[in-house]
Amino acid sequence: MTALSKEYLLLFNTVTDTEKSLALLRETLLEAQRQAEELFLEETEGNESPDELQQTL
Repeated sequence: MTALSKEYLLLFNTVTDTEKSLALLRETLLEAQRQAEELFLEETEGNESPDELQQTL
C-alpha cells in the first residue's frame, strides 16, 4: 500500500469536514424555512380568503 502525503490527507480531511458542515447548515436552513412558512400560514389563517392567500404566494 502506498503511503499518502500529508498534504493530501490534510486536504481530504478538510473537504470531508466541510462537506459535513454544509450538510448540517442545509438542514438548519430547511428547518428555518419550514418554521417561517408555518408562522406565515398561522398569521394569515382566517385573515384572508384562499384566493387572496394564493396571490401572496
